[in-house]
Amino acid sequence: MLPTPSLSITRRLAGLLAIAGLATAFAGGAAAAEVKFDTPLRIVVGYAPGGATDRVARIVGDKLTARLGVPVVVDNKPGAGGRLAAQQVKTTPASQNVLMLANPAVMIVAPLVFKDNNYDPDHDFVPVSYVNDYNFALAVSPTLPVRELNHLLAWMRANPNQANVGVPATGSLPHFFGLMVGEKAKVPTQVIGYRGSAPLLNDLIGGQIPIAVDTEDVVVPQHTAGKARILAISGAKRSPFVPDVPTFKEAGLDLAATGWNTFFAPASMPKEKVERLAVVIREVMQDADTQRKFKDSGMTPVVSTQAQTAAMLKAYRAQWAPVVQKSGYQP
Repeated sequence: MLPTPSLSITRRLAGLLAIAGLATAFAGGAAAAEVKFDTPLRIVVGYAPGGATDRVARIVGDKLTARLGVPVVVDNKPGAGGRLAAQQVKTTPASQNVLMLANPAVMIVAPLVFKDNNYDPDHDFVPVSYVNDYNFALAVSPTLPVRELNHLLAWMRANPNQANVGVPATGSLPHFFGLMVGEKAKVPTQVIGYRGSAPLLNDLIGGQIPIAVDTEDVVVPQHTAGKARILAISGAKRSPFVPDVPTFKEAGLDLAATGWNTFFAPASMPKEKVERLAVVIREVMQDADTQRKFKDSGMTPVVSTQAQTAAMLKAYRAQWAPVVQKSGYQP
């Protein structure tokens, strides 16, 4: 039998291993820092210019130009709800500098509901950096005589034939969040999909639909203008953009969920480049001017490491996959 090491030797070994680990981590970080970009970086966005994801890409892209020393171009590839962009980016050769900025609809929901998705988020992409959160807002038409969430739920139970919930698109995250609200509150919920936020808000303001669920940045201006009334926000804490509005938990419904925008690299990109981009994007998101621009756009900035991004994606999929699958939704 081998002798048991003394406590002092064990501590000494543990210390040496810790130092070795730190040295390895430092060497890895130094290697990432030494990676140079000699050709432009392209950020692919699966939506038309002007939307929230596009705004995020342009804010971060402008800051990356100075830090990487090469032009950074936002390339809008709208189509198929963002899936077209993912299908194209996954085939990027290793020699090209390309990132995709994507949201949960592309990287979580689509792989669960489309049989011909033509990309695998886990094998075709590498998460780089999670850069912002956004809440969902549940709003009612000014014609509906309710001012609190519990009053709305009572109205929905009493008027099941009128309790329609509008969302900006069928199969979108607001669609599934609307189903989560109905299931949690045990009220009948008929989700009506629109072709975008603009027609949804027009019908909400006009009283053609009583309830809407959409992203916070879209609904808050209508709430502020008195054209719609937000009853609850989906975040774990109140939104700085509408501090007078309670969270769902504060309003009596034990529910919290958010969306996000995250940068992904194609699996073909060399590991050193991915690590370099993760470090630089994190630096960009720590910048005070970047944070101000996000907040001015009604979005919450996030500073995240690559490991934290991967952990967030894993937890998010665990929360949403059962909801999507249980809904039975088919495109």
